[in-house]
Amino acid sequence: MTPDSFSDGGEFYDPEKAMFRIEEMIEQGADIIDVGGESTRPDSPPVTLEEEMRRVQPVIDAVAERGWMEKAIFSIDTYKAEVAEYALKKGFQMVNDVTALRGDENLIQVLLKYQPYVVLMHSKDSSARTSNAELDYEDVVVEVGDFLLERVDLILQKSFPKEKIILDPGMGGFVSKVPKYSFELIERLSELKVLGYPVMIGISRKSCLGGKLEERDEVSVEWSLKAFQNGASIVRVHDVAGMREAIDLLDG
Repeated sequence: MTPDSFSDGGEFYDPEKAMFRIEEMIEQGADIIDVGGESTRPDSPPVTLEEEMRRVQPVIDAVAERGWMEKAIFSIDTYKAEVAEYALKKGFQMVNDVTALRGDENLIQVLLKYQPYVVLMHSKDSSARTSNAELDYEDVVVEVGDFLLERVDLILQKSFPKEKIILDPGMGGFVSKVPKYSFELIERLSELKVLGYPVMIGISRKSCLGGKLEERDEVSVEWSLKAFQNGASIVRVHDVAGMREAIDLLDG
């Protein structure tokens, strides 16, 4: 629900178009649908609470009214406590926080109150949007894992249920503008699984895949499938139909 997201910004900015897309994704076999009102691409402008609510509220309300939460898990992609609480009150079952609880200190209290699934994502940047920094790592898996465990410990100390936590190592610019680190995280995903939490991978259409944005769906499916084979519990994709077909073929 943004005019400026890196891949589909503006395509579903209109609530009616967003609702059509949600229905389409359900029909294509999406298990989880992520609704967000703030772009996290490099150089994207911050979005006020009021503007983010203006963008996502009509869709949240419509999803609740149409009973679609019986057909898929709905996730609110936000770091703002007020936005998360509005979605959870309406029946959303997941919060996807790209700041891993660094963006809004009040979000923890909302999570404790509703106890949804929560995705904690690694990012080299503390803000909600990534940068173009070409960060280097001595061992990207160890360093990303240490970051995620530190964020997990923060919420576990508040007695949040461990079984509701999902980890996202970040991909593309969230890790580094150096592509190899994203691929290494997928190749060594089993080492992150050892941390004891489900892992979500969102490499779909990321710049690290190379080529033109509009030509990245095939390679997105390839790397998402590899992540799935290496132990990812969730793959966050744009091409739902293509990904579902690939998984079904893998399952035979």
